[in-house]
Amino acid sequence: MKIMKYPFWILYRIWFYILIATPIIVMLPILLISILKEEWYPMFFKLARFWAAFILVGMGFRWTIERQQIPEKNKSYMFIANHTSMADIMLMLVSVKNPFVFVGKAELAKIPLFGFFYKRTCILVDRTSEKSRKGVFLRAQKRLKQGVSICIFPEGGVPEEHIELDEFKDGAFRLAINHQIPVVPLTFGDNKERLSYTFFSGGPGRMRVKIHKFIPTATLTIADTKNLNEEARQIILNQLTEFRKN
Repeated sequence: MKIMKYPFWILYRIWFYILIATPIIVMLPILLISILKEEWYPMFFKLARFWAAFILVGMGFRWTIERQQIPEKNKSYMFIANHTSMADIMLMLVSVKNPFVFVGKAELAKIPLFGFFYKRTCILVDRTSEKSRKGVFLRAQKRLKQGVSICIFPEGGVPEEHIELDEFKDGAFRLAINHQIPVVPLTFGDNKERLSYTFFSGGPGRMRVKIHKFIPTATLTIADTKNLNEEARQIILNQLTEFRKN
């Protein structure tokens, strides 16, 4: 029975990349204008949110968002979420209205067309390079001063299929404490089933998102990094358990 799904999965993956490329090609002139100056990033972010919604709808995904707290306009945050799917970037974009920049893997910049805009609008990090990791702090500081938020998937990569939630790296939490910005945990409940990194898998369906209450950092110091890390991870892990029950 499973082998009969293989043609569908192949076509589904091809369709995903077509959906990624189509709006970029159509909006190319205005996208190029929006990245000419960093001050114009909010315009690019709005276009990115449209691009993300276009892909999710085109893939047959229907998302629902439960918000325990709503980010304020013109305020910076550290957005974090579990990372299991090729659609995580798109779902994060449609879930959060406040302009933010991703801190992401430098390897993604190699993807044709998408990579061109990715490396010009995101903070890239080579996790094998200590110099690169340290450079993230300075680039994040610059963007935060411009009133933009930061988004990091703190697992540092996509865990193996059998791992519900991998251990979190400290980088996101250290940045949040250093810049005294709240941490906003988001839980993505169904992305692994919708479009995981396993090629022969996935399909249309629901995508549940929960935006949890923010974790303040105003009274924290770097010594509190590990505790903040564990608190945020436990919030997301508990919600994943709740999602599995429904």
